[in-house]
Amino acid sequence: MVVEVDGTKMSFPVCVEALLRSEVIEDALYKDEGLCVLGIFGKTAIQPGPPKESLINTLADKHLFPAFGGLEEDDGGLIRVFYSQESRVLYLVLDSVCDARQLLRACESLSAEVGHSDAHDFWKDAEQRHCLHLLYLFSLCHVLVAVHPNCAFDVTYDRLFRALDALRQKVLPFVRASIKDCPVSKEWKLNCRPCPPRLLFVFQLNGALKVSSGNGTDSGGTPDKPKKHSPRRRLQHALEDQIYRIFRKSRVLTNQSSNCLFTVPANQAFVYVVPGADEDPLAALLGHLRSNCTLREQDANAPMSGPRRYQKMRRLARQPNFGVDSSSTSAGGQPADCSLKEFLWQHVELVLTKKGFDDSVGRNPQPSHFELPTYSKWTQVARVLHQVLIHNTEEDTADLAAKAQSQLKVLEGFLDADAKFSENRCQKALPLAHSAYQSNLPHNYTTAVHKNQLAQALRVYSQHARGVAFQHYALQLHEDCYKFWRNGHQLCEERSLTDQHCVHKFHLLPQSGEKPEMDHNPPILNHNSRGRTTSACNCGRKQAQREDPFDIKSANYDFYQMLEEKCCGKLDRINFPVFQPSTPDPAPALACHDAPPSPSESSVPDEGEKLRAAATTTTDDATSAPNNIVQGHTQGDTSLSLALSLGQSTDSLEPYGETDSSETPVQHKRPSLVDRQPSTVEYLPGMFHSGCPKGLLPKFSSWSLMKLGSAKSYNCHTGLEQPGFLPGSSFLLPWDLVVRSRSEDDTGLMDPLDSGGTSLWPAPNKVPAGKRGSTGGLGRGRRRDDVARAYVGFEYEDSRGRRFISSGPDKIVKVLGPGGAKEPASRVLNTDMPLYIPTPTQGRGLKPHYAQLARLFIVVPDAPLEITLNPQVQPGPPPCPVFHPEQTEVVLPPDSLWVLRFPYSYVTERGPAFPPKENQPLTGYKVLRNILRATTISPPLQ
Repeated sequence: MVVEVDGTKMSFPVCVEALLRSEVIEDALYKDEGLCVLGIFGKTAIQPGPPKESLINTLADKHLFPAFGGLEEDDGGLIRVFYSQESRVLYLVLDSVCDARQLLRACESLSAEVGHSDAHDFWKDAEQRHCLHLLYLFSLCHVLVAVHPNCAFDVTYDRLFRALDALRQKVLPFVRASIKDCPVSKEWKLNCRPCPPRLLFVFQLNGALKVSSGNGTDSGGTPDKPKKHSPRRRLQHALEDQIYRIFRKSRVLTNQSSNCLFTVPANQAFVYVVPGADEDPLAALLGHLRSNCTLREQDANAPMSGPRRYQKMRRLARQPNFGVDSSSTSAGGQPADCSLKEFLWQHVELVLTKKGFDDSVGRNPQPSHFELPTYSKWTQVARVLHQVLIHNTEEDTADLAAKAQSQLKVLEGFLDADAKFSENRCQKALPLAHSAYQSNLPHNYTTAVHKNQLAQALRVYSQHARGVAFQHYALQLHEDCYKFWRNGHQLCEERSLTDQHCVHKFHLLPQSGEKPEMDHNPPILNHNSRGRTTSACNCGRKQAQREDPFDIKSANYDFYQMLEEKCCGKLDRINFPVFQPSTPDPAPALACHDAPPSPSESSVPDEGEKLRAAATTTTDDATSAPNNIVQGHTQGDTSLSLALSLGQSTDSLEPYGETDSSETPVQHKRPSLVDRQPSTVEYLPGMFHSGCPKGLLPKFSSWSLMKLGSAKSYNCHTGLEQPGFLPGSSFLLPWDLVVRSRSEDDTGLMDPLDSGGTSLWPAPNKVPAGKRGSTGGLGRGRRRDDVARAYVGFEYEDSRGRRFISSGPDKIVKVLGPGGAKEPASRVLNTDMPLYIPTPTQGRGLKPHYAQLARLFIVVPDAPLEITLNPQVQPGPPPCPVFHPEQTEVVLPPDSLWVLRFPYSYVTERGPAFPPKENQPLTGYKVLRNILRATTISPPLQ
């Protein structure tokens, strides 16, 4: 074939795409004659041997394809074409992954990291491309040859042909629409092929059956009685009967040939077995060369020229040169077996002579259509079909090509048997996995329960599911279980500040002014853990039940505000500084870090400490003591000093556990106004603690400091008369404070005194305190060195509202008789008190109950003393920050009974500090020591 590619004329097999794009120069003598299209497909052996393309070498009497190995410039599913103008036969050879060399290249392209499912998809795509190329051959060829590397019929061809027949029926409307303008007959346009192609089979013997060359008899037969046919001929007949029965049973072949994908002849051989190569391959090639180069006598004796010579050359080209084998017999008298060229040419002659194939059987056989196209007509149809079925590069046929490609799903039921088995197996395993997921499930459950049940379902699924569809249906199991969980079974994931999750299903929180709505999807509800506790109000005189809080405002502010209206709303108090907005829409601060301050940052005193240091300095000038210092702490005065009202809490913290009231604070540089002035634009979203940035305040205070009355309102013989206290546990601990008297010479001298501090040397003729036989109680006349008694009580409260005062980290107050508590308060003031302790009355359950530090009661005597309150709470082990009120140090006025209410929950910007769980050590949850500090103040000037 002469093909012009890029201006160069070449004669060799080319790719079908190159053929359809190139210009083929035909001889004028052959231009108007029809051609027979012969397609070759099949499989090749893994062992080295001649490929199926070598059949064309025999048919065309030319060395077109290599005898061993294939062409190098090929890829999966490539169709190569050779056109023999002299014999008027167009050969199409399909090379696919069914060939050994293409299979090897496909395996090399798959890397080792490719999973089983991905590899299966790769082979499925390769098989689909193979089917499309086969459909292309079955739509253009008159004769098709299936080549197989052994002499056993491969039953997978039955499944392949049924898949091709189903695919052809699906794409037939699109193929009709694509070739409606081609110059072919109406029958071709209707049936989308020139004729029902005839399928022939060529098997390779490969030494499996040896043909005796001595007497031509079977090894088991009688030597004197020759057989009618050779063993190879009988094998061909047996294969024909087997193939015909298989295709008839599967209805690939029917009585009407026009409705079938292909036909087989009823009275002609359609199976050929290629004998094994017993002789030397080189000798066989030389024999073929000698037979092709030998001139027949009649050709040499009668030279011709002109048209007669052309007609004779055509006839000789069409009639294969079989030599002496065509008419001779074997040595045993058997008829000689025909050659491969003779076997194929008898079917090609029916096409070239326009007789066609009459392969319909039955009582009323219907003749099938037949057309012998010219080369130009065939190339037009082949070009359009190539665009629609194989590779589309034109916009006119893009829509039809997309529709044809979408019909490839019909192949999955026929070809992908592994995937079909795997899908059926995985589909049966899905209900078992769903049952395992839903077993022992509550109506609503959390994410942790969902994940645990899903893991159990996957274990059950993996025990039954197999194959390539495993991953696909595993993902479907994930999705189904997730949908089941989200469809009304998802429990609200929000946890309360006491680490209990909400019992409602997934819901939305109501906005400001919006009412709860159960019918909404998802419902609009407030969080509820069904946990109810009993707590007292700010002052402790009224108890009420409260819901388990989910936010800091309801935990530390809303509940107490509600009780304040009924109980302690009219009591005097010291208000802690809170955020005062200057804009209508303030924003929460984002740059908050939960880290305790360094000692250098926490040791800077505030203005109150400087003023108190100035008040305790010895001076001879009586006018140096300002009047407003003393007057600012008189009974009933709830206002704060100027220095304490600035709100500098982070700059006034001392190193934890190192506070010594006997030492005079070191003077530091006055903080700048930028550091002292709180922000009015951004507020602190959580509670105030040691890690908060400077200059930020919360919108409300989680602490409360109230005055219950004067010092005499507390009776040490009866204790606190409030509800909820355990019997004998409502007594405050006495705290004896030494008050130095002052003469005219040391007026203004102020010494820090308490029961555990050191005093100065006594003056002459003066008896030190404690040696006069006096207890220094209230109501006694003060001597030169007097002792004032204050009272302190750390109150703990459990979830059932039972309250008690603690006399140490591991002890509660238990007073059974008159006289009040005997234990001194110095023990609880000079040590870190626990934030949680086990309640003395445990329930019947195994889970322990803890009581939380709720309040601190302080009785300040009517004495020249200044008691400073500095609460610091660490509600968890490090790195949990230290919490304290917005005003770090508060000076309590004398002759008063104060109660400090601690927060119910401790929350930072990063989340709450949950209470300790069962069997968790309580040492990390504590209130730092030195919560109270007492100092002597100078008496007011007369």
